[in-house]
Amino acid sequence: MAIITLTTDLGDKDIYQAALKGSIYKLLPTVNIVDISNNVPAFNVQQAAFILKNSYHYFPDGTVHLIGIDTVYSTYTRYLAIEHNNHFFVGADNGIFSLMFDDKVNEVVEINIMQDLKFLHFPLADIFVKAACHLANGGSLAQIGLPVPDVENKMNLQPVIEKNLIKGVVIYIDAFQNVITNITKEFFNRVQQGRRFVLYFKRNETINQLSWHYNEVPEGEKLCLFGISDHLEIAINKGNASGLLGLNLGDSVIIDFQ
Repeated sequence: MAIITLTTDLGDKDIYQAALKGSIYKLLPTVNIVDISNNVPAFNVQQAAFILKNSYHYFPDGTVHLIGIDTVYSTYTRYLAIEHNNHFFVGADNGIFSLMFDDKVNEVVEINIMQDLKFLHFPLADIFVKAACHLANGGSLAQIGLPVPDVENKMNLQPVIEKNLIKGVVIYIDAFQNVITNITKEFFNRVQQGRRFVLYFKRNETINQLSWHYNEVPEGEKLCLFGISDHLEIAINKGNASGLLGLNLGDSVIIDFQ
């Protein structure tokens, strides 16, 4: 069965998500729609990129990922369809693809499906749906657009190495209020080289060892670990790390290797 996933900022209380899903089912009644998240903060391309980058590869090859972030019609915005790692992605060329993919994408086209004027303010339910359903039904990229050489480039904020320090920042806070940084497991291991460390963050809090899982410390105790995204997380076992530790998006963290 064909799969179309949704990553959007449409929320749950308005008609927009229903209109989007209904439009998909009208064109492709047998498709399986999977919500990755419809609660991305409005227009937040960076948050959407983090969510989709760390989830799409769990889906079968051939899955189509529809991205509904900052898609309102503009004469300057291109709508793209992309094939990468045996998955398809449909979204606006607003920098999200450069944030998601570390390597060059396999194929990119600018979608040239005619816009229905009644959907001018909501191209998700028109151009994006037509493109996604076409791909989910086995159609090719060449049938819905013309090749483009590149995508709009935005840079992820990278951790910095300074002598024996890694300086990173908080880039995501999940529904459990776990605090996720931009320090990846690969980056940490490359710099650590087996050395002991102390993790410093807000309110002079410290952690000096990695945990394998959240229950490795007593309830209410703080810990750090590499989670499912392979990014360093600061958490409290069965607690609210962001609120209790005062950590918010953009806050600094420092790892000092001994």
